[in-house]
Amino acid sequence: MKAVVLAGGYATRLWPITEHRPKMFLPVGENTVIDEIFEDLEADDRVDEVFVSTNERFADTFADYLDESPFEKPTLSVEETVEEDEKFGVVGALEQLVEREGVDDDLVVVAGDNMISFDLGDFADFFEDKGTPTLAAYDVGDRERAKSYGLVQLDGDEVIDFQEKPADPQSTLVSIACYAFPAETLPKLTTYLENDNNPDEPGWFLQWLQRRGAVHAYTFDGAWFDIGTAESYLDAVEYALDGGTLVADDATVEGSDLGDVVHVMSGATVTDSTLDRTVVFEDATISDSEIRNSVIDTGATLEGVDLSGALIGSHTSITEGDGF
Repeated sequence: MKAVVLAGGYATRLWPITEHRPKMFLPVGENTVIDEIFEDLEADDRVDEVFVSTNERFADTFADYLDESPFEKPTLSVEETVEEDEKFGVVGALEQLVEREGVDDDLVVVAGDNMISFDLGDFADFFEDKGTPTLAAYDVGDRERAKSYGLVQLDGDEVIDFQEKPADPQSTLVSIACYAFPAETLPKLTTYLENDNNPDEPGWFLQWLQRRGAVHAYTFDGAWFDIGTAESYLDAVEYALDGGTLVADDATVEGSDLGDVVHVMSGATVTDSTLDRTVVFEDATISDSEIRNSVIDTGATLEGVDLSGALIGSHTSITEGDGF
């Protein structure tokens, strides 16, 4: 069995935090999003190779990261894009990877920005038992939120209908970006694309497959976070920290009130400030400020400001009177 970790997005909704950093490298507690996925795949003896599918802009970043990581299975597979509007779509990029890498084994595909509470080994067990294209499904419990995803209707654990980003959701059970395909299914990626089907979301491909044969769904409880916005990222941090606070041993916090869900990283300094639901990256400095629901990037300096819902880029300096 092979695996693909999809890491080719540009995460523009998280800029400037992700303008020069893949969002999969964002810390969630003591770990990063993508490390959680790598750990599961590394532990599964059935998976003998993990392809990390990324773009040309982040290729060097991923190459350096993989060279220094403890994981042995991941290898880089680069799609030839450097901007969002050049992307092939997820299905298009997957089809190119299968051809580029000569993949002819069963294939597990998971988005590198997915934070999930189940073990990917359990998902692979389910897939092997069914022997059909398989997706993971999660009940988001909210019809408004469900409008942003592909909904699935089940008979037992077999998918009998799809709704892709419906205006009027009939349920709240959504397909998340975690799939598995039998080897004989992979050539159908080309057939699907050659017939001018939607190249963007894998859910459309699963819907196309379901009309031609059985597709099963692995449902799970627990937690799932699709990290694409500051809010969803902070939700994932809250889950990882269990609603608490994490301060690096070599960070400095003096005369400050750290509320719920605050992560202060190595070398950062926080003095005479109030922080709540905020991530402070390495070597940032915050003084005499109130910060809420925000992400402060590496080396930023904030002094005498009141911020809520802010994304502050690396090495940015904002002081009282700058209009914040």
